[in-house]
Amino acid sequence: MPDLLWPGDHHAGEILTDAAVLDALLQVESAWSTALGKVGIAPTEAGVTVGALRDLIADDDVEQIAVEAESGGNPVIPLVRRLRDGLGSSTAGTWLHRGLTSQDVVDTALMLCVADGFDAVLVELDAQAGTLVRLAGDHRHTGMVARTLTQHAVPMTFGLKAAQWLHGVLDAREQVASLTFPVQMGGAAGTSAAVAELSGRGADAGPVAMQAGAIAADILGLAPLTPWHSVRTAVTRSGDAAVGCTDAWGHIANDVLALSRPEIDELSEGSGGSSSTMPHKANPVLSVLIRRAALSAPMLGSTLHLAAADAAEERTAGAWHVEWDALRTLVRRTVVAARQTSLLIGELDVRGDRMQANLAGAGASVRSEQESMATIAGHAPGSEYLGATQQYIDAQLDRARRVATEGS
Repeated sequence: MPDLLWPGDHHAGEILTDAAVLDALLQVESAWSTALGKVGIAPTEAGVTVGALRDLIADDDVEQIAVEAESGGNPVIPLVRRLRDGLGSSTAGTWLHRGLTSQDVVDTALMLCVADGFDAVLVELDAQAGTLVRLAGDHRHTGMVARTLTQHAVPMTFGLKAAQWLHGVLDAREQVASLTFPVQMGGAAGTSAAVAELSGRGADAGPVAMQAGAIAADILGLAPLTPWHSVRTAVTRSGDAAVGCTDAWGHIANDVLALSRPEIDELSEGSGGSSSTMPHKANPVLSVLIRRAALSAPMLGSTLHLAAADAAEERTAGAWHVEWDALRTLVRRTVVAARQTSLLIGELDVRGDRMQANLAGAGASVRSEQESMATIAGHAPGSEYLGATQQYIDAQLDRARRVATEGS
């Protein structure tokens, strides 16, 4: 159900909903049961498909599992109890979850869901890059006033502004594309001792434990990694990438908000929002909502870092638990902002004539630096004062083309 108090939440769809997280938990249990059979620790019939596990969970079980999670502090405990009850005395029921701990299942499930979220974000970043390449190219010669600290500065072009937006989007894309989403398969304290005992190989069981984790990772489409129970880099890097995205989009939204003021009127949203009381208004609603995400994301990201910094022993009390909702909220809001930014720039009304009129209206003030530089150099001011604008635009356009080529 979309969030009534976060307009646009529907853009995130099922990403990191309770139902999606529960299904990811089932995927992890299924993958691990299969991996145990493949490495010869458990009988092959111990493997159970995701579909078979899904059949054991009724629609109303999600809410009940959430209630029961309080007694053990996480949803895996009541979930595994239900699954074992459903599987009964079968081999699959006997071996289900053996060698795992709750943190393994929660962390790996969250990585699955977060990966889905960033897949959606990456699609939007690529679309945004394409749109901004077009805007920068179309308006490379559209003159406007550059503004610093709210005041007129020097001449620039809207093409350069769009190229600067593109720069931020490409930086964000670089962060997202570099992410890895690892499995967590360490057992009670990250030693895989239970797997070793189950295998009967004792001290020689290390390789088979790692092999089982790698097989589960391959089934899930995640990266294999040694246990990281109290090393939260995978979580904080995901949070940092999300904040990097909202930083870039917040920059775009703030520029649109400033330049769409009636007294400036250089940009407007393609379909502005209405007012409940003032019929004449076309509010820049998408920009407002994107800015909202940019303002809220850093606090959520800092929560993830605070939890990582508070890591203690082999499982952290409270700090691990606080990550879950912070990460869910941050990633869902990032997906929402991604789609809203794509809509914003895709429908943006660029009023080039107004930009050039404002530049002309600024008069001699925007040439004051040029005149002082020319005086120092001992020559007359040039016919224009755009410096390396075209080269800076081309540099970002070239970068965008390289990224597109590498991604295809």
